[in-house]
Amino acid sequence: MNNIISLLSQPQFYLPFLLWTLVWKGLALWKAATKKQLIWFVLLLIINTMSLFEIIYIFFLNRWDIDNGKTLAFLSKKFKKSKK
Repeated sequence: MNNIISLLSQPQFYLPFLLWTLVWKGLALWKAATKKQLIWFVLLLIINTMSLFEIIYIFFLNRWDIDNGKTLAFLSKKFKKSKK
């Protein structure tokens, strides 16, 4: 038990997991942003599943836009600067 605790307290143990998550989350967020899928972007940003959700999104879920861009269009219209 002591060995497990000492292993978990070392930063070298977390570094591979951190790099793994960072790469997949970055790719998934980039893909969602380039496709202008706001809801997917927010979900990917908030949910942390050690990159399982990100990998599933990259290979399968990115084909479907949940709201067909309606949320992004609404927000851009709502916060559009008015010209005077």
